[in-house]
Amino acid sequence: MLEKLPFIKHLQTGNFFLIAGPCVVENEHVCMEVARHVIAVTDKLGIPYIFKSSYKKANRSRMESFKGIGDLAALEILLKVRNHLKVPVLTDIHTPEEAGIAAEYVDILQIPAFLSRQTELLVAAARTGKFVNIKKGQFMSPGSMKFAADKVLESGNNKVMLTERGTMFGYQDLIVDFRGIIEMKRTGLPVVVDITHSLQQPNQDTGVTGGHPEMIESIARAAVAVGTDGIFLETHPEPSNALSDGANMLHLNNIEGLLTKLVKIRQAIRNF
Repeated sequence: MLEKLPFIKHLQTGNFFLIAGPCVVENEHVCMEVARHVIAVTDKLGIPYIFKSSYKKANRSRMESFKGIGDLAALEILLKVRNHLKVPVLTDIHTPEEAGIAAEYVDILQIPAFLSRQTELLVAAARTGKFVNIKKGQFMSPGSMKFAADKVLESGNNKVMLTERGTMFGYQDLIVDFRGIIEMKRTGLPVVVDITHSLQQPNQDTGVTGGHPEMIESIARAAVAVGTDGIFLETHPEPSNALSDGANMLHLNNIEGLLTKLVKIRQAIRNF
């Protein structure tokens, strides 16, 4: 399926694919720095790569939290990353109206986890003809994601991916049930594991989401070992200064070390 993506490379290696970038478009410099760095690493390791960044954040806990630099300004930066660096680009959408707008700038429309059952949003995304990545709701079982996918498929678009991003475990924690990857793969669709959002600590009393970035490698290694098709992660050159989700992002300098280990695991399990 991914061979239909513009600019996608390294599909012949048999590696997992990578969706990675800063949480939100902060400015052109950060997006370009992250994209260039990850492209260099994935080219070296033979990993298909998709750049990711949200052009707006519509689901922040606090009113004053950073939501974006302006929709069109951020989308223009994503288009520049796509066209100048020749890499497919993914961004989130939040309303049916946003689907048509964002589709003019990116290759993959992502449905946020909290919106994964919104029929009008899924159908609007499907009708753009773009790839649609549906994040599993923190409140949904892996098996129920079949019905979210069907809303896209039955709208005439078979370019669908499903992403695991953890399930609510109490009020302020998430847990990844790796059985869910196997169950979602039964749909025949590519399955991705979001190894950074799965480590969030939501609903903190401060209104700022926490996280466990020290466990990113553990979640990633387990995901590759059970056969995920793709890995999703957010990364930043200075996570402590990131304007969104810095608490659970991977430092950009740690990308190569992590991916090198994951490729070795992938190669090992392919021999079984």
